[in-house]
Amino acid sequence: MPRISIGVPVYNVSEYLRQCLDSVLIQTFTDFEVILVDDGSTDDSFRICQEYVSRDKRFKLIHQENKGLAGARNTCLKHMTGDFIAWLDSDDWLEDDYLERLVNTQVKTGADIVCIGIKTFMDNEFYMGSHQDKYGAFPEHIIPKKIAMSDVFWGIYALISVWGNIMNAKLYRGVVFSEGLNYEDQGNKFKLYLNSKKIVGIPELGYVYRIRSGSITQDGAANFEKIFEGKVMQITNLEKFMYYIENAGYEVDYFHSLYSEWLDKQLQSVDSDWEDDQQERYRDLVLKHKALFKKKLSKRE
Repeated sequence: MPRISIGVPVYNVSEYLRQCLDSVLIQTFTDFEVILVDDGSTDDSFRICQEYVSRDKRFKLIHQENKGLAGARNTCLKHMTGDFIAWLDSDDWLEDDYLERLVNTQVKTGADIVCIGIKTFMDNEFYMGSHQDKYGAFPEHIIPKKIAMSDVFWGIYALISVWGNIMNAKLYRGVVFSEGLNYEDQGNKFKLYLNSKKIVGIPELGYVYRIRSGSITQDGAANFEKIFEGKVMQITNLEKFMYYIENAGYEVDYFHSLYSEWLDKQLQSVDSDWEDDQQERYRDLVLKHKALFKKKLSKRE
C-alpha cells in the first residue's frame, strides 16, 4: 500500500499534460501511486497517459466516457489505495519536493490534513499570493477547523480547492463529489474539514496552478451570464454547507453570521460594467436568498 495516492483527472490537456506528469516523476518522495482518469478526451491526452503508464508501474490509467471533473474524481477515489490522498489537475504541476514537504510535516505533526501554498502561472508569469504567509501566523502552523471551514466564504487562506494538500484517506469515506455541477471543490471539501482533527499549513509554495490564457475575461458585461451561473452555483454550495453545519451542530451561530455577511457583500459588489437589467437580475438573486435564509432562521427561533 503506497503512502500517497495522487488523483489526476484528465480531459483534453495534451498541451500541458507532460509537464504535469513529469513533475510527478521527479518527486523526491517516491512512495506514491498515480491514478490517471481520462475523462473521454478527444485529443492526444489518453495516448500520453499510456506512455507514462508504460514507463512507471506506479501510474495506473482508467478511461471512461466524459462525466466531468467531479465524475473523474469519483473514479479516482474508487481506485486509490494510499494512506493519504493528493490531487493534481492535469494542466498544473508540482515543485519537485512537494510531496516530501507535505509528508514530512504530516509525520512531524500527526495532522490528518496538511496544506501548502499555491503560486499561479498565467501568460508566462508567476504570481505569488499571500495566503501561505498567513499559515505562519497560527501557533505551530495549526489552522483552527473553524477558520479553515470559513474559507468557503472568503478564500483568504486558499483552502477551498482539493489540490494543494494531502489528506488522510479515511476522511474521504462516504464522500462523493457532486457530478454535473461546477465548483465541486467548494461544494464538497468542507465535509473533509468537518471530519478532521488537525489541520496544518506549510507557509511555503509548492503547487503551481495554471490559468490558461484566454480562459478569463475582464469584460464584466460580456461575461455576465457565466458569472451569474457561477454565483447561482456558489450560493447553492453555501446553502449546502449550511445544511451540513446545522445537522452537525458545529458553530451554527458563527456560520449563520458569516453567510448573512457574505450575502450582504454580494449586494455591495455588483459590477458597474453590467447593464442595468443585469445588475437588477443579480440583486434579485441575492435578495431572494437573503429572504429564504431569514425565513429559515425565523423558523429555528
